[in-house]
Amino acid sequence: MTPAVLGLHIGGSKTHAVRWDGTHAEGGGVEITEASANLSSVGHQGADAVLRRIATSVGSGIEAVCAGAAGADTPASRAVLSALLTEHFPGARIEVVHDTRIVLAAAGLDAGVVLVAGTGSVAWGRNGDGLEARSGGYGYLLGDEGGGYSVVRDAVREALREYYAGLEPGTLVRSLMAATANVDALQLMDSFYAKPEPDHWATLAPLVLELAAEGDSAAVRIQAEAAHHLASLARQVLGELGLDLPLVMAGSLLVNHSQLAGSVARKVSLEDPSSIRILSQTPVHGAVELARQLIKD
Repeated sequence: MTPAVLGLHIGGSKTHAVRWDGTHAEGGGVEITEASANLSSVGHQGADAVLRRIATSVGSGIEAVCAGAAGADTPASRAVLSALLTEHFPGARIEVVHDTRIVLAAAGLDAGVVLVAGTGSVAWGRNGDGLEARSGGYGYLLGDEGGGYSVVRDAVREALREYYAGLEPGTLVRSLMAATANVDALQLMDSFYAKPEPDHWATLAPLVLELAAEGDSAAVRIQAEAAHHLASLARQVLGELGLDLPLVMAGSLLVNHSQLAGSVARKVSLEDPSSIRILSQTPVHGAVELARQLIKD
């Protein structure tokens, strides 16, 4: 009987889990989506509750767990999450990595550069010599430009700009106020400060990008700024590791919004455009592959 393993993708807004037991998840495994178990977003107690529910849902007999987690940047943060996983999956081999690593594995690559834009943003890569480099991914207080929270923050700034310029709210601002049940830009600003959680506001990023695709001028400017920041992250890592490496774009903003992804690809300006790809399967399957390697090792 094939040993069962568990892959986890812990993002800023949700947790995706797949149990693999030798068949595709659709056939004999378990695949679920839960609330975020990100320690920086929900704290120790919140993460513990989510992981407990996941452990109950996927069942017993798990022999290896790999968790790719946004914000798992330091040995200390990885150790805390590893301890929680050990508690809920006793006896299993545990590995905690930054979520960019599971994207590379999900793309079937050992070497390459990953650009992720979801709630936040980060680029990371590894070349054939094992050298690694990273840019961004510092969290919403210090960075994450081009991510969902940043896109919506720029839309709120646009609302304030129009308000203080004495302009009537444009389509973007009216749509944003309608989506948040605010009557004007000042009330919108109060709402932004009253509930500062990045994952809450990042859910509105598709609204901005869809308006950009329709040609709304304010949304187009915001999208262009996001593309500039994201391309800069990718270029920095490619410059350190080698421009001949493939670039894999992942995260909801790049996977679901082709106009943004295309703009980023053009700004990166690699010599071989065919080496730029959108991740074709969810990152959690990369975590499953890394968990399988734990069993092999």
